[in-house]
Amino acid sequence: MILFGASGHCKVVIDILQSNNEKVTAIVDDQPKTDFLLGVEVLSSSNFIFDKNQKIIIAIGDNVIRKKIADRLNGTFHTAIHPQAIISNYSTIGGGTVIAPGAIINADAVIGQHCIVNTAAIVEHDCVVEDYVHLSPNSALAGGVKVGEGTHIGIGAKVIQGITIGKWATIGAGAVIIKDVPDYAVVVGNPGRVIKNKKSI
Repeated sequence: MILFGASGHCKVVIDILQSNNEKVTAIVDDQPKTDFLLGVEVLSSSNFIFDKNQKIIIAIGDNVIRKKIADRLNGTFHTAIHPQAIISNYSTIGGGTVIAPGAIINADAVIGQHCIVNTAAIVEHDCVVEDYVHLSPNSALAGGVKVGEGTHIGIGAKVIQGITIGKWATIGAGAVIIKDVPDYAVVVGNPGRVIKNKKSI
């Protein structure tokens, strides 16, 4: 397994993989700031050639950067799922996605590619979480929620059932979402309110 990005999030991914007795061969980074991370060698991307047979996870927390890296890499993207996560056999999880300890994904939920379902996050039945989404620790999606590509749901945020959140939106920490959220919106508070629009990524 090769990880891209020698970040704090990378430490979490290493721990998840090691919990499943999976070996991390190396970490690759565009601008390495250290030679080793949790005992794993960090290499410069300028000295590393990816091929389609390598197992890769992009271990970067920033959704935009994760998408840019995924668009340029040639390899097979794998998942990292902590053994203490609870994953329904009726759910679907895309390649490159990382699921942290204590996370719960229930029946008929669909998680896209290169997502992060962080510590103790909850994805209830029939939710659709599109590619490059980050669900922060202790966030919760009630049943039938749709989250658009690249959106970040902040720590402790809650979304009631049936809500649609657009692409590349930001939901602030602790926000309570009781109505649909448009693309690129930044939403905070209880109940959640739009405070600005990012227009693009």
